[in-house]
Amino acid sequence: MADKVRIGFIGAGGIARHHMRQLKEIPEAEVVAFADPNAESWDRMQLAHPETAGARYYHDYQEMLASEQLDAVEIHTPHTLHFAQVMAALDRGLHVLVEKPMVTTMAHAEQIVRKAKESGKVVLVSYQRHYQPMYLYIREKIQQGDLGPIQFLAALQSQGWYQGCKGTWRHDPALSGGGQLTDSGSHLIDIMLWTTGLEPAEVYASQEFYDTKVDIDSAITVRFKGGAQGTISIVGYSPFWWEDFSIWGPKAAVLYRNGLLYYQSCGDKMIQPEGLPEGSNPDRNFIGAILGREQVQSTPEGGLRVIRLTEAAWQSAREGRPIRLA
Repeated sequence: MADKVRIGFIGAGGIARHHMRQLKEIPEAEVVAFADPNAESWDRMQLAHPETAGARYYHDYQEMLASEQLDAVEIHTPHTLHFAQVMAALDRGLHVLVEKPMVTTMAHAEQIVRKAKESGKVVLVSYQRHYQPMYLYIREKIQQGDLGPIQFLAALQSQGWYQGCKGTWRHDPALSGGGQLTDSGSHLIDIMLWTTGLEPAEVYASQEFYDTKVDIDSAITVRFKGGAQGTISIVGYSPFWWEDFSIWGPKAAVLYRNGLLYYQSCGDKMIQPEGLPEGSNPDRNFIGAILGREQVQSTPEGGLRVIRLTEAAWQSAREGRPIRLA
């Protein structure tokens, strides 16, 4: 590997600009090309990041893959496009960072997991909570057994997603593959499964679409293997942002309250933990993994677990019954 990782972006919109901010802080990362059918997105990228002006721009990502000498791609496109783009990049021997959700069907997720293993390339799903100190602390406490066996967990996300995404591709199932549950809500499912290591056994859900073609609000109950119970609440028609994540065991409980973290063990006072683990971000982990310095912290297997639970919730809401997971 040369001293620079040459990266092409598939998609140059708002989330791509966020990733560009992170990559330009990594000396070994060099973004050399962008592909986006909307030239206005490319214009906004150059305005936000003038250092990209020397990169090449392509209307079609396949042309970029065929024309550029790349080591890796980052995929920042509407959800239903991810599968074909990931597979095309892996076919060309490139490392891949893909925005969440990895894909919108379990069948596609299984194919990517197999393809990633066969290729030996780095495939990373951009779930940034894996790299945030508070969630790293929660996972560490659970792995160390400080809570004891998990008995109950509750996750809630409140967001003005209905209002903010109206008229955009996120309300178009052909591009989004689903509603808020598979968009920002997938972060909540992912972090629940990643921090706890629990495996869902049964899912029961109801959903509200309002006047759209995609799910906006979701009320989900999960029974996990081993007996733990959990709830996932996605409030997509809300006047404000709020996120809660709480886990209870017989020995202790840990509570995340919209940016504040609390921990209490039996017989002790509640504390706000200090000395949290050091944080990072998906782009830094992506480059570190390509260079052999780090292990991938948000894997395609995690993306598969997320869509498995999501598909079960969709089916349960459609059919009005609990769905058992194989």
